[in-house]
Amino acid sequence: MHNKTIKELSALLHSKQVSATELARHYLGRIDASGHNAFLHVDHELTLAQAAAADDRLAQGTAGPLTGVPIAHKDIFVTRGWRTTAGSKMLDGYVSPFDATVVDRFKAAGMVTLGKVNLDEFAMGSANENSAYGAVKNPWDASAVPGGSSGGSAAAIAARLAPAATATDTGGSIRQPAAFCGVTGIKPTYGRVSRFGMIAFASSLDQGGPIAQTAEDCALLLNEMIGFDERDSTSLTVEQGNLREDYTRDLNKPLAGLRIGVPSEYFGEGLASDVEGAVRAALEQFVKLGAVLVDISLPKTALSIPTYYIIAPAEASSNLSRFDGVRYGHRAAEYKDLQDMYRKTRAEGFGSEVKRRILVGTYVLCHGYYDAYYVQAQKIRRLIADDFQAAFADKCDVIMGPVAPTVAWDLGSKANDPVANYLADIFTLSTSLAGLPGMSIPCGFGEGDKNGKRPVGLQIIGNYFAEAKLLNIAHQYQQATDWHQRTPEGV
Repeated sequence: MHNKTIKELSALLHSKQVSATELARHYLGRIDASGHNAFLHVDHELTLAQAAAADDRLAQGTAGPLTGVPIAHKDIFVTRGWRTTAGSKMLDGYVSPFDATVVDRFKAAGMVTLGKVNLDEFAMGSANENSAYGAVKNPWDASAVPGGSSGGSAAAIAARLAPAATATDTGGSIRQPAAFCGVTGIKPTYGRVSRFGMIAFASSLDQGGPIAQTAEDCALLLNEMIGFDERDSTSLTVEQGNLREDYTRDLNKPLAGLRIGVPSEYFGEGLASDVEGAVRAALEQFVKLGAVLVDISLPKTALSIPTYYIIAPAEASSNLSRFDGVRYGHRAAEYKDLQDMYRKTRAEGFGSEVKRRILVGTYVLCHGYYDAYYVQAQKIRRLIADDFQAAFADKCDVIMGPVAPTVAWDLGSKANDPVANYLADIFTLSTSLAGLPGMSIPCGFGEGDKNGKRPVGLQIIGNYFAEAKLLNIAHQYQQATDWHQRTPEGV
């Protein structure tokens, strides 16, 4: 049952071959027996109550395609009645009085919440090793990282602990863990998915999206996620093109004549040979499906790392100032005065990576450095976006390449080297800085450091509002290959 896709589970639920309650119990049993540390909060009573409500809708004939299908939520989305920690001691034990818009929309669709999944603290990280509640283990190799920050979401799908999971992508945090765990994930155009109730890291970059087994599953999930939300000031309006649509409608369009841009900057020094081999084999498969490969250049790619690691920390230093021990979250037990309470609370509540980014962000926003760093980074951000627009204008329809330079690395191997973690985001950051949609689909395996094979992801990048095109392309690839059907040993 747990190896079935969302579409297959929906058919079983609507034909009464399985009930939402039976399905929920099956997944809860798998979660309880799992040793991946993917879930931070599971509540059988809350889950089974939602499943019973879904069964009522199914019996009454008022169910939609997602009614009764289980889902796990990244613990960055506030969820009424469930603990929401953002992977941080700062919010240890916090229970939200309201739902994030994304959670609310899936609840309205009748989906059943299985629990909250692990992540890097406040979504800051590339390996899920920055969680205050311990690292997630990659289901393909327990000695490897699952990627981050949405490592819990990707690991839950790979281990078949859930058929669907929400995630967020600030600089690659949907695509990179999806690649490392051999599953499918998509980051929509910035502003298409509401950020209301999504604990903020970097407001001009954060974007919610789904992770699932297949592109078709992601399309079903995006049908509910995308759409204007008046409660989110960064949400794109209907007039701006943020229309809700059926993303499953055009999945079967042929790919004949599709122009695929292949950036030279994505295949240079630093790209592991095993990753390059898998990606190039995937590109050849698209040629067999009728696509044409076009050599392109994205010359500002190398600048995406310094640009991102100025802008994102700057926004984080502002967003995380709300965690001061006054209104909610952790508060130091002993302090002399208000300033002392602030200092001790934040010192105790935040982990080292969060502190590092707050310090960097505060520095670049200081008087005397704002113009030299932050303003210049914003200018380069525009140049990075212009590179993509030049490519899409007359050279290609989509861009493809690797998600990461290597397969998943060993747990702990980069824990004390933050710069090495930052450099691993080289192929995903520019897409986020430009606000473009991008996705990762499994396309093969590379050799792990010592324990066998680890998944490789193919990145597909589109122009603004091109989610339907990306899903169509990914679906056609998955109809011709079986990488997305592979499961880790013992699953």
